[in-house]
Amino acid sequence: MNKPTKAIPKFTDEAQERAYWETHDSTEYLDWSKASRVSLTNLKPTTKTISLRLLQHLLDSIKVAANARDVPYQSPIKVWLQEKLHSH
Repeated sequence: MNKPTKAIPKFTDEAQERAYWETHDSTEYLDWSKASRVSLTNLKPTTKTISLRLLQHLLDSIKVAANARDVPYQSPIKVWLQEKLHSH
């Protein structure tokens, strides 16, 4: 699909570029038939800090389990949440 493409404009910052692409179709600027898949193996997932209220005895039990594995108590919480999510 060798179609002529428009030149991608120059942007002064990422915010301007983001605003532009929210209102423009990239297929007018790129020939996606020539695109190839890439693997970005060094990317780390974005994390978000949350506040979670737990009963004191539950938190204590989680800390004991984490201590037995010699890991921070947040680590097993994340693993258990992920396992539970995938089990449904």
